[in-house]
Amino acid sequence: MADVLLEIGVMFAAIAAVGALANRLNQSVIPFYIVTGMILSQFVIGRVELPFLGAVFITESQFITIGAELGIVFLLFFLGLEFNLDRLLERREQIGTAGTIDLGINFGAGLILGWLVFGSFLPAFLLAGIVYISSSAVITKSLIDLGWIANDESEPMLGTLVYEDLFIAVYLAVASAIVLGGGNVGEAAIDIGIAIAFILVLLLLVYVGTAWFSRLVETDDHEFIVLRTVGVLILIAGAALSLGVSEAVAAFFVGMAFSATGHVKQLEELLEPLRDTFAAVFFFWIGLVTDPLLLVGAAGLIALAVVVTTPTKLVSGFLGGRAFGLNTRRSTRVALGMTTRGEFSLIIATIAISGAEAGAFPPELANFINAFAVGYVLVMAILGTTLMQYSEPFEDAVVSRIDGPTTDPSTSSSD
Repeated sequence: MADVLLEIGVMFAAIAAVGALANRLNQSVIPFYIVTGMILSQFVIGRVELPFLGAVFITESQFITIGAELGIVFLLFFLGLEFNLDRLLERREQIGTAGTIDLGINFGAGLILGWLVFGSFLPAFLLAGIVYISSSAVITKSLIDLGWIANDESEPMLGTLVYEDLFIAVYLAVASAIVLGGGNVGEAAIDIGIAIAFILVLLLLVYVGTAWFSRLVETDDHEFIVLRTVGVLILIAGAALSLGVSEAVAAFFVGMAFSATGHVKQLEELLEPLRDTFAAVFFFWIGLVTDPLLLVGAAGLIALAVVVTTPTKLVSGFLGGRAFGLNTRRSTRVALGMTTRGEFSLIIATIAISGAEAGAFPPELANFINAFAVGYVLVMAILGTTLMQYSEPFEDAVVSRIDGPTTDPSTSSSD
């Protein structure tokens, strides 16, 4: 316990230090957290023998793993607070259009790329999922940090993320059944049915449960507000995960339920420290599980995937912004923001590892897919957050190319 507590203390101290450095340099904290996790892992500093100390590194303890999960849950909960059910239903046609464009372009490109590289359906199917799904957690954090969450460009981004998260719940059930169940269609159908039923129950809860959620937080005691909200949030997210549904999807719907209570501002103020704390743990964890040496063997495919799938996300994101009626500048912001990949890509990679244990994959192929996913996520997380932070030159270039040299100052990136 003493060793674990010391490691956690070192982790938070390191996160605080690099976070302060990032703020001083006016940079996004996300790449700093990821790289710090990588440096302090067994794969980097753990390979160095320090005088009198030997090998010193932070392990992937249960606290860090759970903390990373909580980071995803809190980030998606805040996403739901900004996107209530009425708004979701009003925009269902635009969300469907933007999401279908995103799915067709990016999943299709991943499937083709995977087939050309592996020459087999199963690894191509997994690679398609890895390169298709954007990171809800990273994008939400960037939207909040940059102040874009209240801007028009946030709506198509959040709507597309909702579409992706719902699709990925079905995709994970199918992928797991095919890889682990030897193509058992009946098992896949049952898992998909359970996932859809749970999502429908959550939607019903959001639709009819406003009064109950309001009573839950109608108290002057901040302690009880936090405990009740966190209790409901984590309980439902845990139930979803146990049924094979994404905890991120569940957290999003819980956030939507609370968004209709009239207590949004109070919940944001009270839970923001929890969100930022565990979000930092999530990004640190991505670096912690990344072995740079394994990435070397997959570097070629990582580079190829980045070159192929960055433009596809840019195109689908821009068209998604157009589907919501946005102008060129704001559609460009949507395109830049959607390039980030993250947590779900790593989850998909674990299916390959499980498939190797079940005999569906050669171990070498499973390890290669896992290394590719980790390296790809690392590159795309850093690239995506950087593109969002420094979006103005890209916005100006696209606006000049499409709309001509005259721009409206009111739509500058300071919005």
